[in-house]
Amino acid sequence: QVQLVESGGGLVQAGGSLRLSCAFPGRTISSYTVGWFRQAPGKEREFVSSMSKSGGTTRYPDSVKGRFTISRDNAKNTVDLQMNSLKPEDTAVYYCAARDNPTATMSPSTYNYWGQGTQVTVSS
Repeated sequence: QVQLVESGGGLVQAGGSLRLSCAFPGRTISSYTVGWFRQAPGKEREFVSSMSKSGGTTRYPDSVKGRFTISRDNAKNTVDLQMNSLKPEDTAVYYCAARDNPTATMSPSTYNYWGQGTQVTVSS
């Protein structure tokens, strides 16, 4: 069920940057482990990043490591994904997800709550 809300997607040229935000209306997002996933047409949903409930553990796959950064803004009650040096292969619908367990995971099946997704398109 859609319970989180993603924003910040759009169209950028290769090498550009975007910052995505994930909100959890009615809840304190720092009470959850949060993950970012993406899905391109014809592809399976792919892990992008995660942050443990404490904020002390973050994970990235090799495909985005060094370019993407996950962070939490407690004042805004959001978890953000800063995406730099974007490539055409980053084009996908990006989803944020949350889980009650404090440990961050890379498997989408372990997350309890999901957003509706936001489109990111990187032109060549």
